[in-house]
Amino acid sequence: MANVELILPKMGESVAEATITSWMKAEGDTIEAEESVVEIATDKVDSEVPSPADGVISKILVAEGEVAQVGQVIAIISTGGDTPAPEVEPVKTEAIPAAVSTQPAPTAPQENLTTATNPDFSSSDRFYSPLVKNIAQQEGISISELDLIIGSGQGGRVTKNDILKHISTRGEQQTTASAPQSTKEKQTVVTKPAVDNSNKDFGGEVEIIEMDRMRKLIAGHMLNSKATSPHVTSFVEADVTNIVNWRNKNKKAYEQREGEKLTYTPIFIEAIVKAIKDFPMINIVVDGDRIIRKKFINIGMATALPSGNLIVPVIKNADSLNLVGLSKSVNGLANKARSNKLAPDDISGGTYTITNVGSFGNIMGTPIINQPQVAIMAVGAITKKPAVLETEYGDVIAIRHKMFLSHSYDHRVVDGALGGMFVRRVADYLEQFDITREV
Repeated sequence: MANVELILPKMGESVAEATITSWMKAEGDTIEAEESVVEIATDKVDSEVPSPADGVISKILVAEGEVAQVGQVIAIISTGGDTPAPEVEPVKTEAIPAAVSTQPAPTAPQENLTTATNPDFSSSDRFYSPLVKNIAQQEGISISELDLIIGSGQGGRVTKNDILKHISTRGEQQTTASAPQSTKEKQTVVTKPAVDNSNKDFGGEVEIIEMDRMRKLIAGHMLNSKATSPHVTSFVEADVTNIVNWRNKNKKAYEQREGEKLTYTPIFIEAIVKAIKDFPMINIVVDGDRIIRKKFINIGMATALPSGNLIVPVIKNADSLNLVGLSKSVNGLANKARSNKLAPDDISGGTYTITNVGSFGNIMGTPIINQPQVAIMAVGAITKKPAVLETEYGDVIAIRHKMFLSHSYDHRVVDGALGGMFVRRVADYLEQFDITREV
């Protein structure tokens, strides 16, 4: 008999852990290769993990509701015989409800509170997991403040849930912790008492709707983006008459040939990719005081789900695709998003994002940057407008199809000149679209 380890797979460059939401098989159940075994949830997407082999689930190592790290063994599969698998000591993880965002909430102003960017954990007699230490460092929580948090984990350990709850109430709740404190660092934190909103009067008849898990995550990401990047938005109006006429001429034949619709989105993405090649410093991320320029172009496209939530699937290596390839990628990812079949890899690795606010009838918007990227473009609705055209016979007024492009960018690293020239270059590529090209 052989034993095969079921390992939590890598789910993108920024995803290090996942919550086990539901085991689809129990210990003793038979399983086939590629059959889904467990449902997991990250801070970006829910997905299923398939079995790597035929066999029997002999041991489940991570329970539902617990957090597992990428690369961690979460179950053992016996691939032959009736001998039970050897006992494997489960890796201790910290339970966290699936609805809790991994994005720390924004902090309120504090008084008499010492913070430290890199706390010296060696000064504490208390055990803290790497995840809790990482959150403490990101939020500037000193070791003395961390020692005051009452832990709900085994032996009074501070779990991820505990520290996120503490962060969300910093500045509002009086901490009267009796948890062990460092002999080197002791401190009293005096803050305002917490406010109980459970019986809050909203002044009339209302319906209270609890945020679902995805909405909480979106809210956290939006707050984080605004707190991280000073946003600036530049606007350009583009004449897309050539594109409208070309698409009207070719969309029926394209649909008959390819079996899917030809939308405007791949045309917009094609222009953005060309502009990124002209201005590669838009295709960057910020790492402390370092600027990391990506030499690959992965375009995220914000997609509205039937629930009203938003997700951003990513077209990988968009610069290597022609218009047909972009069209198939756009349609395929949009369909997977709407049917909740996106894999973690489908939403990771983006370097620039486009959002089509025109699909909702909006002419322009001021989009929020999709961290850790530094820019995002919103394309507005295409509308008919009277416009002055210069001809060899003089100026004339004609009906043209026009749209606004809204380019939001991180002013820490993208100045107005670069941000403005980039969106202008995208508009130039759209206006210069070749109406004789084949598709």
